[in-house]
Amino acid sequence: MTDLVSIARSLFAPGKGLLAADESVATATKRLASYGIGAGEEMRRQFRDLFLGAEGVEQYLSGIILFSETLLEKGNDKKLFPVSLAARGIAPGIKVDLGTEPMSESPEELITQGLLDLPQRLLEYKKQGGVFTKWRAVVRIDGNQLPTALSVHENAKRLATYAKEVQSAGLVPILEPEVLFAGNHSRQRAREVISETCHTLFSVLEEHSVDRASIILKTSMALSGADSGKKDTPVEVAEDTVAALMESVPSQIAGVVFLSGGQTPDQATDNLRAITERAHAMSAPWPLTFSYARALQEEALALWKGKEENIPAARVVFLERLAKVSAALHI
Repeated sequence: MTDLVSIARSLFAPGKGLLAADESVATATKRLASYGIGAGEEMRRQFRDLFLGAEGVEQYLSGIILFSETLLEKGNDKKLFPVSLAARGIAPGIKVDLGTEPMSESPEELITQGLLDLPQRLLEYKKQGGVFTKWRAVVRIDGNQLPTALSVHENAKRLATYAKEVQSAGLVPILEPEVLFAGNHSRQRAREVISETCHTLFSVLEEHSVDRASIILKTSMALSGADSGKKDTPVEVAEDTVAALMESVPSQIAGVVFLSGGQTPDQATDNLRAITERAHAMSAPWPLTFSYARALQEEALALWKGKEENIPAARVVFLERLAKVSAALHI
């Protein structure tokens, strides 16, 4: 019997967090293009290897979330990525949702696909070395109209079904109800939506008899919308984020990881530090860490530009950013 609780808790080793390297083909192509890098299967593999193959990442990373394509790829060391990561004590994870589609009853909102063949895919991912998984739901704020209770509940039902299937397959589920940064909402509104979304989610998880002790919540921070013109201070972000979680997230879960969701590397680092301090001051019952993508990759990608000669310099800045984010977890 797999000890899912121990695996889930191991992802919260002191000073360590997760790299979200689970960009789909379309997202990876778009990300690379924004740095003037041409796409294609080999370039995506090199993009993965830039981060996954960097020496010393095991000091800062307990796990890496991969895209299904990456499970079958080899790094420049000629080893399969999951094998290479596991050998360095980094747990390989896998994004298992299949993206979003508009909700028929509310076309401005999105629901996540991927439940139909999930049990079969989970067996395959486990054979390929995956030990934890992730499913993302998208929550959009628009004034008081969005999100609708219907979309929040439907996404919660899908997250709960996913979590149950994953636990049955002997893997750890990360549940990511992402409240989008896009929009002109206030930080207070973001706080309310995070709280409401988590309340609904944990209520539905209970209905589905999902074991709380081995699940991880991946959440947004409470931020003023990107188009609001408001720049939140780390202290403000921390107060509202911790308050939202304290009133809606049960104490029994394995832990909470934060997504960076459009923040700059410095913003994501500074806000994490303030949240860590606030959570400690409030005696929050769960461990916290990061699960960042762009906030960890951005500076390295700008240096790399898809060129082999730039790999050493790009990896140096990647490790420097990891060290800063890791330091933000220390009180």
